Amino acid sequence: MLSRSISILWLSLLLGVQVFAQNSQYVWWNPQSAAFPVVEGQAWPKEVKGPYDRLPARAEKQVRDVVWNLSTQSAGLMIRFRANSSEIKIRYAVGGKHALPHMPATGVSGVDLYAISSDGDWRWCAGKYAFGDTITYDFKNLAPNDNYHKHGREYRLFLPLYNSVKWLEIGTPEGTEFTPLAVRPDKPIVVYGTSIAQGACASRPGMAWTSILGRKMDRPLINLGFSGNGRLEKEVVDLIGEIDAKIYVLDCLPNLTIRPDSKLGLTAEEVKKRVVNTVTALRQKRTDVPIALAEHAGYAEEDINPQSKHYYEEINGVLKDAFATLKSQGFQNLYLIPKADFGQTYESTVDGTHQTDLGMLQYAEGYEKHLRRILHEPSGEFSTTRPIIQMRELHNYDWEKRHSEILELNSKNSPTTVVIGNSITHFWGGLPKGPRAVGESSWSGTFGKNSVNMGYGWDRIENVLWRIYHGELDGFKPKQILINIGTNNLGLNSDEEIAAGWIQLIEAIKYRQPQAQIVMMGIYPRRQQEQRVVALNEQLARITGEADVLFINPGKVFLKADGKIDESLFSDGLHPNEKGYSLLGNAIKPFVK
Repeated sequence: MLSRSISILWLSLLLGVQVFAQNSQYVWWNPQSAAFPVVEGQAWPKEVKGPYDRLPARAEKQVRDVVWNLSTQSAGLMIRFRANSSEIKIRYAVGGKHALPHMPATGVSGVDLYAISSDGDWRWCAGKYAFGDTITYDFKNLAPNDNYHKHGREYRLFLPLYNSVKWLEIGTPEGTEFTPLAVRPDKPIVVYGTSIAQGACASRPGMAWTSILGRKMDRPLINLGFSGNGRLEKEVVDLIGEIDAKIYVLDCLPNLTIRPDSKLGLTAEEVKKRVVNTVTALRQKRTDVPIALAEHAGYAEEDINPQSKHYYEEINGVLKDAFATLKSQGFQNLYLIPKADFGQTYESTVDGTHQTDLGMLQYAEGYEKHLRRILHEPSGEFSTTRPIIQMRELHNYDWEKRHSEILELNSKNSPTTVVIGNSITHFWGGLPKGPRAVGESSWSGTFGKNSVNMGYGWDRIENVLWRIYHGELDGFKPKQILINIGTNNLGLNSDEEIAAGWIQLIEAIKYRQPQAQIVMMGIYPRRQQEQRVVALNEQLARITGEADVLFINPGKVFLKADGKIDESLFSDGLHPNEKGYSLLGNAIKPFVK
């Protein structure tokens, strides 16, 4: 017996070693091997000299040497992927010193990994790192999945702020899922600025204010911050004008202060001329893109150093003068962001000039406040009023892929009828095709051939809000938009919160499609929620009256005389079967143009 026990022990140890050896095998992926663009934050991905450069190769002969050299540093670049492993490894090499006297290696040369839950919430990943000829980051004990599926989550890897990346690889254990994600199709926020925009002195890449802002707005962001060299130079401005941006942000004043010891020898007249010429050049190339001019955010010691206070007050006065001149010349869609809105205090910097993580967060919050107003993308207090993505049904369809399909379909077909909703709409029929179409014939008979199905399984109000902010109602002019959304919020939100979401959603649609008739459809009744839905729909009907949009309640066809749903019309007490979709279509059809 003893001999057998020892044999079993040795076998177990042997198997343990084998399992360990198997688990220690990693599959490595190099972004340079991707068949499609995966490095987000590059405006010229097909023209770069180095794989992680920020300017096109031709710029080497157009801009000053120092600007070119800074453009090879990977500030603002980010790589997205999905993975379902509990461990992720990163290895790479950089071309310069790992750290600066006032900025740690983790910010200068480190990477930063963020994850997104299936509900769209951000998560930060702490990794064990080692700096050498090859820099390594090891992220362990990651929860590989959320509760909805087993295909993992989305990750976003932010690259070094003040160093050039020679090569980089991402490793995950063999047998786990890893999927590179393409650069998002959204028009980017483009920032032209100084060392502060580039990221000095954030403790890690994700804490640069540009990175924080990109996460808050959930948009691609192109960081054209050049340390000590954000000077509104024509050569750089001409390049920026090539970018089809969502908005241009100009934050160069810290490098344009008028100082007697400055090598630039700038005067107030010269600075004003640069501002006016920059805005004029951008507006000539991009007539409709908003331009935001940022005031100098000040210095940490301004309350005790009168000279520092004079420098930023003087340059801010010059910017205000230039702004007034441009507005008097008829420039529209031009905005000024005042110093006070950046909220900087004596705790905000490392050295009086460059931001700590706190200062970066304050910077980003000031920008978010203005950019949301400029772009008409408000975010409220309730979860129903905060735009957010989701990936709750990866086993049935890909949420991000469907978003891309709808953008492409709209650009090609210009649908006259838009139907927005959740899985009840998604699984009805129409284009783009979903994982199933339970009522295809009734869809065509109700909405016609030139309609688009903007239903997404598991969507809530906040997910629809994100989709509208990110282009699903841009570039075409439908006659009618019908919306049914909110049933997936019932288990998470109060009636007040659902109503607030509806209000914000209606405003977002009206702004983007003022010519279209908006038809808000009451939440459809569902098993064991019938009474609440009736009361909520009464409240929603009042909201639409105040918003001057049409309200209809076709879901009544699902109810019996006792107020309970007719189970024979559903597959599961929520999703209609073919007969249920037919009755629903008949109730909606009289209101469809």
